[in-house]
Amino acid sequence: MIRTINNSSNCAALLLRCTSRSSWFINVTSRRNHSSYDVAIVGGGIVGLATARQLVLRHPDLSFIVLEKEKELAVHQSGHNSGVIHSGIYYTPGSLKARLCVRGATMAYDYLEKKGIPYKRCGKLIVAVEREEIPRLNALYERGQKNNVRDLSIIDAKEIREREPYCRGLMALDSPYTGIVDWRLVSLTYAKDFQEAGGTVVTEFEANDIAMVTESPADTTDGMKFPIAIRSSKGEEVRCRYVLTCGGLYSDRLSQISGCSPEPRIVPFRGDYLVLKPEKHYLVKGNIYPVPDPRFPFLGVHFTPRMDGSVWLGPNAVLAFKREGYRVYDLNIRDFADAVSFRGLQKLVLKNIVYGVGEMYRGIFIRAQVKLLKKYIPEMTVSDVLRGPAGVRAQALDRDGNLVDDFVFDGGVGDVGSRVLHVRNAPSPAATSSLAIAEMIADEVESRFSL
Repeated sequence: MIRTINNSSNCAALLLRCTSRSSWFINVTSRRNHSSYDVAIVGGGIVGLATARQLVLRHPDLSFIVLEKEKELAVHQSGHNSGVIHSGIYYTPGSLKARLCVRGATMAYDYLEKKGIPYKRCGKLIVAVEREEIPRLNALYERGQKNNVRDLSIIDAKEIREREPYCRGLMALDSPYTGIVDWRLVSLTYAKDFQEAGGTVVTEFEANDIAMVTESPADTTDGMKFPIAIRSSKGEEVRCRYVLTCGGLYSDRLSQISGCSPEPRIVPFRGDYLVLKPEKHYLVKGNIYPVPDPRFPFLGVHFTPRMDGSVWLGPNAVLAFKREGYRVYDLNIRDFADAVSFRGLQKLVLKNIVYGVGEMYRGIFIRAQVKLLKKYIPEMTVSDVLRGPAGVRAQALDRDGNLVDDFVFDGGVGDVGSRVLHVRNAPSPAATSSLAIAEMIADEVESRFSL
């Protein structure tokens, strides 16, 4: 079943309205130095914006500001993802990740309906194409049941063809509750809610120092009510009582500049997509995923329809040489050196070297990627695809080379650390879970800072 609100043209028009700087952002250039707020949220991605929205709605008498280093909001992970509304199948039963995803999906659909944001509940098939995958598929079904995922069922080869006429498989896990949406549009709507409730948004403010101040601003009578100074790379300053950072790809560095722990470390992995040519869109109706292999750290290539009518294929997963490097040749010396010198990444590479080489090979040679995709849709050929966009995933790693698979929140000690809360790791499906994550972070902020 496909549940559609509005259409792609309405979606594009709404996105255009939401990204108009003249209608969205307060002109605070003259107020950046010595502006004072109760809570500053560093990071204008989907998690930061959802949390800012939640906080201002709970505490309308307090002042809040979102600080974003880019010219626009939600332009990195929040604007470079698959666009899937996940249902919560994959995650360990009872884990924070599982609970937040299942609740977050329900909250997301309710929010999309309320705001009139276009989405499609197009479903997902996780397809077993080899007999040895069937036990893992059944285990995944049991995991989904324990996570209270809605409407799951196991279907056979005939039912697969009924759902996806061009897909071939032995069995599949059918998740009709899975959907798609433009998560950047959702992020911008959170920002609109935040501003309408009295919050302030500042863009082009790259925080590079978080420190205590020793004196009050000369032009105020607030004394030391706002003892934390957040300074930008341009020398601008915002003062506040408390700081929440939701820095995504830079979350570990934000932690370091406030004197908190540098670990877990963020290592960027780029995912390159192919796209189906428009005349071949008929091959895919909903999301088609492989059965995940527990030996490897990522889900594998899949078919993802998009709200604009396109179909993305992939992604692979390779080390990015720049934290926001969406092209193969993007390089930042510091980012690259930080990654390759980290003991945790070295151990991860050694444990998965064959997998990693295969991912790089498929990223270079389209034919190799299509060979994997043909297992699910045999009719597909190399001539049916083009190179598409890429995203960069902020993967948290510990020093033993283990992927940090759940949310990590971190504060510190001392004058600064006791006034800062860092969201250190908000892994996929952070977009799906964003409203539920926002509730949890807001609870933590209230508890730590006695708001």
